[in-house]
Amino acid sequence: MPAHPTSVPNQAGTPASVPNQAGTATSVPYRAGTEGYHTFRIPAAVVTPAGTVLAFAEGRRDSAGDAGRIDLVLRRSSDGGATWGPLQVVAREPRGGTAGNPAPVVTRDGRVVLVHVRNAASATEERIRRGQVAAADGRRVYVQTSQDDGTTWSEPREITSAVKKPEWRWYATGPGHAVELRQGPAAGRIVVPANHSIPPAGADNGTEGKYNGGHALLSDDGGRSWSIGYIDDRPDGYVNVNETTAAELPGGRLYLNCRTDSTAPGTRADAYSADGGRTLERPFRPQAGVVCPVVECSVLAWDDPRVLLLSGPGSPDARAVMTVRVSHDDGVTWRTAYTVSGLPAAYSDLVRVDAGTVGLLFETGDFSAYETIAFRRVPIADLRGT
Repeated sequence: MPAHPTSVPNQAGTPASVPNQAGTATSVPYRAGTEGYHTFRIPAAVVTPAGTVLAFAEGRRDSAGDAGRIDLVLRRSSDGGATWGPLQVVAREPRGGTAGNPAPVVTRDGRVVLVHVRNAASATEERIRRGQVAAADGRRVYVQTSQDDGTTWSEPREITSAVKKPEWRWYATGPGHAVELRQGPAAGRIVVPANHSIPPAGADNGTEGKYNGGHALLSDDGGRSWSIGYIDDRPDGYVNVNETTAAELPGGRLYLNCRTDSTAPGTRADAYSADGGRTLERPFRPQAGVVCPVVECSVLAWDDPRVLLLSGPGSPDARAVMTVRVSHDDGVTWRTAYTVSGLPAAYSDLVRVDAGTVGLLFETGDFSAYETIAFRRVPIADLRGT
């Protein structure tokens, strides 16, 4: 597939570079109302072998809403997230619809593999969940790659038939970074957590949360071919698996943590896989030890010292107080390790910047969580605890 450069200038016609705020370790790669976009949402981050930080997001042209003209955009940083290069449009729905839910991963050979979804502009989540949208206009899944640290990208290739069951309605990859397993019998496998909805029963219309389900996309050949791994969709209303994040534990075991809005205690659930995401050891169960609103979160494994990190809002009932939690027992228990601020905050993604630094790409603002997407550098020493 041919590669194509995808750089877009800022409104002044020159590449945008956003410096660190003086005295802090925070930069702002995306700000609402700039670059021809109303709002930027849904952050995802990876770091290439050359140390380039890639910060993906959805560029929403007309409003902050989840449907409409939405592009998948990227900014690159060659200095660990201190400054950012010009905005690039990596994927655009050719009919003026949505391209989003970025789920990037860097493979062992240095390529960046990016999975995302698309749908027509008129295909809102509610209409899709109600079964009112034709398959061609509904959620479709694509993959593309970069071999030069995100400077250029292959043409998007559709993989919907391999990773989406015909009866599934809503569908979303990630969002947030995916993983390539480094250990165990499934070493080399790419695992992309995802979620879907299933058709309703009885008098229900399909928008009810109990019809949410989770699954994984798997690739054992670097993103060339794909299959469906575990599936967890139980319409009992107890745990409704939704946006999911994953991390590799020692030996190749997989930890998965998801958003749920259900009758189960709390707003999070988690699960483990011993076979590289092919199946779950047990279905997703409540993880009420993580107190936060219903929202996407991110997990990241850190090998030395061995800890598991989880980012997300720390307020129990509002998207605010961006917090990083730490677990020393593979996700069984969690404690707060770092609080960014008391400001509004929503979606986030964690990334290893270098041997001593964690990067946190997150939505935040003074009066709304969707004013900016910021990047905070945090020393791992401030997070690991004892």
